[in-house]
Amino acid sequence: MQEGRSVFSQLMDFIPRYEFDKCVTRYDGDKHVRRLSCYAQFQIMGFAQLTYRESLRDIEACLTAVGPKLYHTGIRRPVPRSTLAEANEKRDWRIFGDFAQVLIAQATRLYSGEPFGADLQGVAYALDSTTIDLCLALFPWAKFRKTKGAVKMHTLLDLRGNFPALVIITPGKIHDVNILDNLVFEPGAFYVMDRAYVDFGRLYRIHRVGAFFVTRAKSNFRFRRLYSAPVDKEIGIRFDQTVVLTGPLSRKQYPDTLRRIGYVDATTGKKLVFLTNNFALSAIVVAQLYRCRWQVELFFKWMKQHLRIKAFYGTSDNAVKTQIWIAISMYVLIALLRKRLKLASSSYTILQILSITLFEKTPILQALSLTLCSPAMRDDDNQLYLQGF
Repeated sequence: MQEGRSVFSQLMDFIPRYEFDKCVTRYDGDKHVRRLSCYAQFQIMGFAQLTYRESLRDIEACLTAVGPKLYHTGIRRPVPRSTLAEANEKRDWRIFGDFAQVLIAQATRLYSGEPFGADLQGVAYALDSTTIDLCLALFPWAKFRKTKGAVKMHTLLDLRGNFPALVIITPGKIHDVNILDNLVFEPGAFYVMDRAYVDFGRLYRIHRVGAFFVTRAKSNFRFRRLYSAPVDKEIGIRFDQTVVLTGPLSRKQYPDTLRRIGYVDATTGKKLVFLTNNFALSAIVVAQLYRCRWQVELFFKWMKQHLRIKAFYGTSDNAVKTQIWIAISMYVLIALLRKRLKLASSSYTILQILSITLFEKTPILQALSLTLCSPAMRDDDNQLYLQGF
């Protein structure tokens, strides 16, 4: 029975509380805590994400304003902003990072059969990063440039469902290619990356474990062609070559052969040259697979537009990571909700409806199943579309 329970309270039912408590216990999150538990902190920060709260003062004012309705959300009492600020500063961010991985694992299983734009049976990941600008005076640990601060959110996106399989948050000065040293590569999996990750020593490590990479060649790429395979130029493929590196250092770092594929995009006319260590896929599938890399860009765009990861409620490294991981948890929670309730609405529409109905006492399926046909609520063709989400 959902009678008397708010939409927010029903949404929290999709949280596997046992798994959350395991994460809290792992890092002693509730040790010596008297006022604000880790779960209550997660609820309040989740509420802030779903309702676009701008600051701790904003969160405190909104929770106080709803008065008697607050109890029915599952949040027992208003929380002073100083208490929430202290929790964000001191509670180990890994509690929320580990729990986000629990939600991601559930979502991955639910979306495992989703197509993603390439005729591929194996697992494929897109790797990229996004920069979040910060004020260096307030975030002195987030060094980027001499007068500018930033953090980078390095993300390994599972293309079947578009869920972040791994997120690493670093100061902005860390170069993207260094993240390859932190990854454990799965044999047989495909890793799709742009030119920022072309380091032949690191790419050879992917090759040696039996995984595959697809990336773009740099303009100064030095090679020698061994032979060319026949291609169908009508589908955009210009060449399909087997090559070896000729640069003294690159040849030492990657002594094996590579596959070099030329492709012309029929829509834009742009010429692209791909490098991969996979010789079994057809050239057009390799081109399709690289096109799917754009999904990680859309993931970053969706997070920045619809969740709070550009303005932070705390200035410490721990507070920033806590907020980002809870934002990711809300992203995945909406995906779980959409799949389990078999909703036809897009994730954008679901998020908009939740933002204004969290305190309503109505069944959540009824609240989210309403078809809103006015132009203001109809999905814009220019809005972000995540395949399978």
